Amino acid sequence: MARSTKAKLQQKQLREAVDKYIAGQNNGTFNYKQVSHAVGVDQPAHHRAVALYLAELAFDGDIIEVAPGKYKTPQRTVSAEGVFVRRSNGKNSVITDEDGEPLFVAERNSMHALNGDRVRVAVAARVKGKEPEAIVTEIIEKKDQTFIGTLQVDKYFAYLLTDSKYLASDIFIPKGKLKGGKTGDKAIVRITHWPEDAKNPQGEIVDILGKAGENNAEIHAILAEFGLPYKYPEAVEKAAEKIDAGITPEVVAAREDMRDVTTFTIDPKDAKDFDDALSIRTLPNGNYEVGVHIADVTHYVRPDTILDREARSRATSVYLVDRVVPMLPEHLSNGICSLRPDEDKLTFSCIFEMTPAGKVVNSRIARTVTRSNRRFTYEEAQEVIETGKGDYAEEILALDSMAKILRKERYDNGSVEFDRVEVRFDIDENGHPTSVFFKESKDANKLIEEFMLLANKTVAATIGIAPKKKKAKAFVYRVHDQPDPSKLADLATLSRTFGYKLKTTGKPAEINRSINRMLVDVKGKGEENFLSTLAIRSMAKAIYTTTNIGHYGLGFDYYTHFTSPIRRYPDMMVHRLLERYLAGGRSVNVEKLEEQCKHSSDMEQLAANAERASIKYKQVEYMNDRLGQVFSGVISGVTEWGLYVELDENKCEGLVPMRDLADDFYDFDQANYCLVGRKHNNRYRLGDLVQVQVARCNLEKKQLDFVIVDEKHPARSLDTLGEGKAAAKAASEGRKEKKSRQGKGRRKK
Repeated sequence: MARSTKAKLQQKQLREAVDKYIAGQNNGTFNYKQVSHAVGVDQPAHHRAVALYLAELAFDGDIIEVAPGKYKTPQRTVSAEGVFVRRSNGKNSVITDEDGEPLFVAERNSMHALNGDRVRVAVAARVKGKEPEAIVTEIIEKKDQTFIGTLQVDKYFAYLLTDSKYLASDIFIPKGKLKGGKTGDKAIVRITHWPEDAKNPQGEIVDILGKAGENNAEIHAILAEFGLPYKYPEAVEKAAEKIDAGITPEVVAAREDMRDVTTFTIDPKDAKDFDDALSIRTLPNGNYEVGVHIADVTHYVRPDTILDREARSRATSVYLVDRVVPMLPEHLSNGICSLRPDEDKLTFSCIFEMTPAGKVVNSRIARTVTRSNRRFTYEEAQEVIETGKGDYAEEILALDSMAKILRKERYDNGSVEFDRVEVRFDIDENGHPTSVFFKESKDANKLIEEFMLLANKTVAATIGIAPKKKKAKAFVYRVHDQPDPSKLADLATLSRTFGYKLKTTGKPAEINRSINRMLVDVKGKGEENFLSTLAIRSMAKAIYTTTNIGHYGLGFDYYTHFTSPIRRYPDMMVHRLLERYLAGGRSVNVEKLEEQCKHSSDMEQLAANAERASIKYKQVEYMNDRLGQVFSGVISGVTEWGLYVELDENKCEGLVPMRDLADDFYDFDQANYCLVGRKHNNRYRLGDLVQVQVARCNLEKKQLDFVIVDEKHPARSLDTLGEGKAAAKAASEGRKEKKSRQGKGRRKK
């Protein structure tokens, strides 16, 4: 009895300590581990008690579970402002400024706000056991946006069948706003108004992209979906055409003339915008002078001109599966600025004196005039490296030797080595994918990579390391933050189950060397995909900013982007700042520079999303020719709605929907990245090898569906899949009819 009383007293004290901790959290989130640590308990039994108490408080509505196992105190004001998030599945929400947590908004309470609109909401009183809801009371600021879809034109009206995940409704279009659009056209539409009592919004055609299903129309639709331009304004093209190379004797005299030094470019075989070249010559002391020469784009694109404004808005070239959408018009990107062979070019250069052992003795940055002697493809340069024969073999081999030394030093100093395969398609004249190949990084690619990294690092350090007693001037840095500690801890825990030790504390270089060792050790093993995927996901995203925190992934204290101004606006910003500061100019306004950095980071992410979408579209198109075929693959993602599987043969990725895992009822184990069957305890885990059949291909939604096949579940034909679905539907309708009859019987009684 005494022991029971003591246990109850301990439980009461623990709960009081937890209550006290929660009361001081304001809007901060917390989980049971954080709470346990804060109240000073470390036994597993105490952890369980804390976890159960938090779950109890959440059920009673005293705290809010914002994510599985993650809580916060319900300190919302009655009224709040935030950004509206619309979803085609009806699960709308608002992300409030107050705490950044989503609040559910039912469609009837949305005032037809669109995704991204800024709104004011009233927070409804919390119902016990349910998530809080919000009601939109005012649309403060409407976000300018368009929607892409396929037109349907009838006798009296027209509408757009949207492809958007942000809008469930079709958009009605008055006949006078069609701009010549016809049924089956892929079109961009802007919503003009949405009457409060109407189910569907009304809009007008912005542009007709072509017939749905045609390659150009679909690729342009992908660009438009992400708000990226797919053509140049005529005024911008005309401004570019007026620019002349202008390499006059006066211009040359103001620069370092390096046209007599052996210089060449090494690029992909289909490249046209050559923005970097390497030069090399032997110095009298036996060292090498290596020049990293970059197209001097800012000599031609002056600040605040129409060309500069367009480039700043785009911020980056967009590399899609079958084309490049250049940041600068082709007259500049592929012509005037491109370092084509046997043409004099204006360049901005990092010039290094290096020993044959790869040690940098000294360096300088200069504006130069160069002339490329040879344009190499990566394949041609690789052949020279492998055979020791070919044009400029001596120079290429010397550069390759130094690059390998630089690379080894970089990894020794803690750079992370992720070597991921890139998927590419062979495409016919109609844009249809005919085969898949993989882009592999070989010595020639790595040679260029190392010297570009060296130049970028040198430029950043030149400006970032200020003289004593002086403050560093505002500059554009490419930074990469440290990994998420919780993700790194999860990676270490899961690695241990396979026998690998991973450091999670200590100096960044030590942690990265530990990750590299694991990545090397897992090569060719069953767990390679699982652990390498988790390692990548533990990393932060690299961004542009004026606040230098170093580049964690590369292991550099100072890093920027200087080497690709033809295709990246931040590199143009760096060139202009370099010119200003090397001439003794004062620091620029840091707030304005940071705004441009943020815009460039945002546009880079959009471009990456568009590239992935274009690859996904071609993957679905490619696999559409292979419906019903069986492939081996690896589970590349695990979610509550199913498994993502990447095929070994072609790296195409598709979803195995949870509904098609018919052998059991599966629960999502988020902590261990797996689905677990309730009845048979069968597990599908990230990185597992599986056999799948291609079941469905939806080009409009870019969706590829697989079904798992194995000894227990032999490959099912598409007819069988169809029959199964028909049978399931019939059974469902039968159950509904039975319930309906039962209901009628009860009403009669």
